[in-house]
Amino acid sequence: MCCKTKKRFLLLYASQKGQAKAIAEEIWQQAKEHEFEADIHCISESDKYNLDNENDPVVIVISTTGTGEPPDTAIKFVKEINDKTLPVDHFSHLRYGLLGLGDSEYTFFCNGGKIVDRRLQELGAQRFCEMGQADDAVGLELVVEPWIANLWIALNQEFSSKKEDTNHNTSPCANTVSNLCVVSKVECLKIEDSELKTGLLTKANISSKLSTQHSQPSLSQSVPPLSQSTLNVPALPPEYLELCFQESSDQDTGLPCVSESSVFQVPVTKAVQLTKDDAIKKTLLVELDISKTTFSYHPGDAFNVICPNYTSEVDELLSILGLLEKKDFFVCLKVKSGTKKRGAALPQHIPEKSTVKFILTWCLEIRAVVKKAFLRSLVEYTTDIGEKRRLQELCSKQGSSDYNTFIRNAGVCLLDLLHTFPTCQPPLSLLIEHLPKLQARPYSAASSSLYHPGKMIFIFNIVEFASHVGELRRGVCTGWLANLVAPILQSSTKGDEVLIPEISISSRLTNSFHLPDNPSIPFIMIGPGSGIAPFIGFLQHRQKLKENHKDWIFGETWLFFGCRHKARDYLFEDDLKLFVENGTLTHLSVCFSRDTPAMVQNTTPKYVQDNLRLFSKEISRILLQEKGYFYVCGDAKNMAKDVNDALVDILITEKGIDKLESLNILAMLRDEKRYLQDIWA
Repeated sequence: MCCKTKKRFLLLYASQKGQAKAIAEEIWQQAKEHEFEADIHCISESDKYNLDNENDPVVIVISTTGTGEPPDTAIKFVKEINDKTLPVDHFSHLRYGLLGLGDSEYTFFCNGGKIVDRRLQELGAQRFCEMGQADDAVGLELVVEPWIANLWIALNQEFSSKKEDTNHNTSPCANTVSNLCVVSKVECLKIEDSELKTGLLTKANISSKLSTQHSQPSLSQSVPPLSQSTLNVPALPPEYLELCFQESSDQDTGLPCVSESSVFQVPVTKAVQLTKDDAIKKTLLVELDISKTTFSYHPGDAFNVICPNYTSEVDELLSILGLLEKKDFFVCLKVKSGTKKRGAALPQHIPEKSTVKFILTWCLEIRAVVKKAFLRSLVEYTTDIGEKRRLQELCSKQGSSDYNTFIRNAGVCLLDLLHTFPTCQPPLSLLIEHLPKLQARPYSAASSSLYHPGKMIFIFNIVEFASHVGELRRGVCTGWLANLVAPILQSSTKGDEVLIPEISISSRLTNSFHLPDNPSIPFIMIGPGSGIAPFIGFLQHRQKLKENHKDWIFGETWLFFGCRHKARDYLFEDDLKLFVENGTLTHLSVCFSRDTPAMVQNTTPKYVQDNLRLFSKEISRILLQEKGYFYVCGDAKNMAKDVNDALVDILITEKGIDKLESLNILAMLRDEKRYLQDIWA
C-alpha cells in the first residue's frame, strides 16, 4: 500500500503527433489515485527541470519519428546528453523508467526511446523498471496499459528502497514488464485491473437492436462473450475547451503556421505522369519553381508539403454535425475555468480568427484513426443505447481485440464512425480536443539544385484504398496534389494554357540522407518504385560535380532498382541509361517482379534484395574495406526489412561470421551514418 504522503517523480514526455503527451497525461492523472505527485513537463522545457540534480525518480515517455529519430521536441535534449565531454558518471544519481513508442513496420522500432535509454545508461543512470516498447502496428495499449499499471508497483518499490545501496536496475516492474515488449501477445492484457477501475458497466437495459443473433462481430455490433461482458471503461477525459461562434464576412484566414520553419508558397511549373495508364500505381512527377524564395535543399533532403483535407469530406462532416450554416463563422476558443485537464491550453495549430470550415480543412487530421479516449468521449454524445454500448465496448479493456480489428487495423476515422453510429453528435470543441493536428506530408527531393537551378522536383504515387463504408478514397496529400496538377497534365497533351497552381512547402528539421562529403567514397543505393526519387538527385549532383571538377576522384556508384513491369512503371529509365553511359552510375541492376523472364529477356531475380545477394562480394568489399555508404529508400513494411535481412546474409557468407556478429556490424554502420534509410509505411 502507498503511504499517505504523496511521493514526487519527474514525468517527461517527447511527442511528435501527441501520443506520447496523451500517455504522459494519463500517467499524471493516475498518479493522484496512487498517491504520487507527478511533476509533468515536455522534455523540451529544460527551464522547468534539471536532471543534473534530480533526486526523485524520472519517468520518460518518448515516441519515434522519421526513420528512427527522436521526436522534434527531444532534439535539443538528445544533443545535450550526447555531449562527449560529459563524464561516465554524470547521471549516476539518476533512477528512471522509460516507455518508448514505435511502429514495428519500420526497421528502427522504438529507436527514439532506445537512443535516450542507451545514452542515459552510458552516463551512469539506472532503470528502476524495464523499458517498455509499445508497438503502434498492433496497438499501443497492449503494452502501455500494463506498463503503467506496473509502474506504480515499481515506484512504490523505488521509494521504499531508496536508501538501500542497489547495484542492479531491476524491480518487480522489470520482471513483469520485460515480457511485455513482445507486443503481439494478447496476454499483456491479463493484468489485474482493480486499481484501474473507473466504473463497471453491465448489459442491463441494452436495446434489443444490438442483439447477438449474428455470429460475426463488426464495427457496429459485438458477439458473446464481449456482448454479455461487464465492461471496464476508461475514465471520461476531462473536456477543457469552450467554443462560441461569431458571424463573419467571407475572408481567407491564410494557411496555418508551421512552427518549425518558414512556409514558402511556390508555383508548380511542370507535371508529368511517369507510369503508363495500365500500371498498377500511377506515379506523377512535379516540378516546383523555388527561384524567388530563400528555400534551399541538398540532394536527398526531404521537405514538407502543406495540404488540406478533402473538401467533400469536410462538407460531409459539416452536414452531419449540423454546422453547414455556420461554416463561415469565426470560432472563438477559450480554456474552461476549473477544468481538470492538467496544462490545458489553447491548441497552437488553430490560428485566431479561424472559421469552422477552415479548421476542418486545414487544422485537424480528420482522417486520423479514432483513439480510445475519443471513443470514450463520443459515448456521451450518442443517444441510442445500443450505439452507446458498442462504443463503450470498443474503448473498454475487454474490447481491445475488437478495437484493433474494426477500428485500428481498418483505419476507421471520425467520418466512418459517424456513419456507423448516426445518433452520435459531438460538438466541434470535442473534435478540436481529440483530433490531432493536420500534419504536413514529407516528400524526398528527386533533383539537384546544381542540375536544376531554381527548381526542385519530387515524385509520388497516388495512394488509393477502400474506406470502411466501401467507397474509394485517395491519400490526403497525394489525391489533393493529383487534382491540383490535373489541368497541367491535360494541357500537356492538348496544348492548352492553364493557370499555374501553387503549393506551400517547408523545410524539415532533420535530414541526414545525404551524399558522402568525400566524392571518392563509393556508395550503394537501393530504391525500388518511387524509392528511386532521392537517388536521381544524387546522380544529377554527381554528374555536375564530375563535369565541374575533372581532376577529382569519384568512387563507385551502385543502384539497385525494381518495379513491377518494365513497360509500365520503369521510372526514369532514359535518365538511368544516360547516367550509365556518361559514367555517373557505374553499376545498374534492375528487376521486374511481375514480368516473366521472356518478357524482359533476362533471368534476374524478381526483387532488389535478391539482386543484392548476386553481388555479395562487391557489397561486402565496398562497405567493410572501402568504408562505403549504403542507402535504402522506399517501403518499410517489406522491402526495407528484406534488404536488411539480405545484408545480414551477405556479411555471414562473405565474412564467415554468425548472425549476431553480422547484426553488430550493421549496427556499427548505422552508428557511423553509413547505413541510411528513408523509408515509409
